[in-house]
Amino acid sequence: MQKILTLIALSGLFWSTQLYAQNSRHPLDPLNWQEYWTVLEVLREAGHLDSKTRFSMVNLKEPAKDLVRQWSPGERIPRSAYALVRQGKKSFETVVDLAERSLLSWEELEGVQPNWLGEEFRKIVSDVKKHPDFIAAMARRGIDDLTFIDCFVMPAGYFGTDEQRGRRIGHVVSHDSRGVRNTYTRQIEGLTVVVDLGEGEILRVVDEGVVRIPTVSADYDAASIGPTRPVPGPIQVNRPQGQGFTLNGYQVSWQKWRFHVRPDQRVGMIISDVTYTDGDERRSVLYQANLSEIFVPYMDPAFNWYARNFIDAGEYSSGGLTKPLLQGLDCPDYAVYLSGLIAGDNGRPIEVPRMIGLFERETGDVSWRHRSESRIKRDLVVRIAAVIGNYDYFIDWIFQQDGSIRVAVGATGIVEVKMVNQEKALAAEGSPSGGSNGANVSIAAEAREAADRYGRFVAPQIVAVNHDHYFSFRLDLDVDGTSNSLVVDRLKAQSLPEGHPRRSLWVRDPMLARTEADAKLNISLDHPALWRVISSSRTNHVGYPTSYQIMPGKNVNTLLSRDDYPRRRAGFIDHHLWVTPYREDERYAAGEHPTLSTPGQGLPDWVSNDRPIADTDIVLWHTVGMHHLVRAEDWPVMPVLRHSFEIRPFDFFNRNPAMDVPK
Repeated sequence: MQKILTLIALSGLFWSTQLYAQNSRHPLDPLNWQEYWTVLEVLREAGHLDSKTRFSMVNLKEPAKDLVRQWSPGERIPRSAYALVRQGKKSFETVVDLAERSLLSWEELEGVQPNWLGEEFRKIVSDVKKHPDFIAAMARRGIDDLTFIDCFVMPAGYFGTDEQRGRRIGHVVSHDSRGVRNTYTRQIEGLTVVVDLGEGEILRVVDEGVVRIPTVSADYDAASIGPTRPVPGPIQVNRPQGQGFTLNGYQVSWQKWRFHVRPDQRVGMIISDVTYTDGDERRSVLYQANLSEIFVPYMDPAFNWYARNFIDAGEYSSGGLTKPLLQGLDCPDYAVYLSGLIAGDNGRPIEVPRMIGLFERETGDVSWRHRSESRIKRDLVVRIAAVIGNYDYFIDWIFQQDGSIRVAVGATGIVEVKMVNQEKALAAEGSPSGGSNGANVSIAAEAREAADRYGRFVAPQIVAVNHDHYFSFRLDLDVDGTSNSLVVDRLKAQSLPEGHPRRSLWVRDPMLARTEADAKLNISLDHPALWRVISSSRTNHVGYPTSYQIMPGKNVNTLLSRDDYPRRRAGFIDHHLWVTPYREDERYAAGEHPTLSTPGQGLPDWVSNDRPIADTDIVLWHTVGMHHLVRAEDWPVMPVLRHSFEIRPFDFFNRNPAMDVPK
């Protein structure tokens, strides 16, 4: 037995050593195993760690951008870790110098709720199942035995009410888990327990009326699906010369692209230091790019639903935004994977295998063609899978041979569904009594309307609720250096003089965005425009400033009113594009701490000063949105729905950089 334990310890030491060796290569490499422990040891030595200390986040504290840009392999550079720490009701931000093993800062946060911990969701569930008002509500539904009732805490959207202010509010919902894998069809509808997780207190039980539990199954395992369709033989990809890219630690080289990729607990993955080799020169394209935030508001006014407006990346980073990619399923068989580390609630490192997948692909698309000359297109895909509750999101960064980067987000998983009493109409008859003691509360007038007013039936008694998805991407472009500007090429109609055979055409009307107010932009089909980041110092061979364009794909405008509290908390959805001057502490579109946050944080707050953005180091923030009116084909697991945009060279090169792609 002792020999086995020794082998396990040695293997853990080897893995830690390997991680440390990798992480010493680049200043933006993620924290390794030993560095997580260094954080814990330094905090313990400083008297800030005991058995009850909890960690909402431990992450790399990035070195200053100018230091990273000047760094050469082999040079030492400051290396620090950031941690968000909870001790009882108090929260602290701390920075630890990893090289010197010293505490750089320890600051208490005032009026801030850190992101949720996994354990706090679990702690209060047993108390809920013992509460007399909950037991009585279940009894009204004919449920006297709670053995198979599963309860879980859902963070409630913040609305600034007296009940919520200063508290860590959660909503407990329940499922009957008997006999099914997919318990979304067994929700105990209309029953919500409001809890204060900070105090471990049950505040009230809200019962909007009895809804019978559906009997339909929506299981999606192989046995439940039944026979699969016949598919002739596998499609095999032969790689006789191995991978077409090289991976040195977390640095990737593929054809003319060079970049760094880092697993990240909060946003999943960060792409950094992106260059493209043009002749003998490595030219700067991006300093850093990543998903910044996700916002998902639901569109049902019932108590059990209206508070479901989730700021996912900032709220649910506990356990990590991304989950392991399924080998040979989420990526091709020949993909290469990078594992990552996240902090558990106790701050100790936890390995997440296959956190990032990298693979080349040929989709059959053409790169360019004319007459008898044609070239097949090959891409390099860098992929993560973010799993948040019922939804799974694929985030792809697709590097292309023509100097473009396509960013794609694909939504799949199980849509949120509501149980209703009737298949076509909800004839609700709720008594108007109720309040904080858990008796029936009056049912909103809207809930007496048709059951599918706020969604669509996907099965008898089951309505998938309307909702939105918004994704904010942070894009720190450095186009041929850090001195850049945003140009908006507005395309405007021009009338031609009398007597001309044509009556109209369109021309380019450029506008240089000088301040942040100039760069709050939305897509308009009636007023088309190109968004370009131009270099302040370099031109191409015909004299145009070199630039990269943000070319949007499918998108939506928010339909939430400007005074709606969820929209005010996730203010980044107001615009498809924002531009800010680079600040190292402005990283998350909804603010550093969006859990139960008040309105106006993040981008709306930063741009309120209308700072100058011309001829300086700028950061673009692009919002991609989806309105999801669920269809029958989205049930029980929806096919992947993809939206994308492209970071595209525009006068950056002197000609098509993919001309040298071989046949």
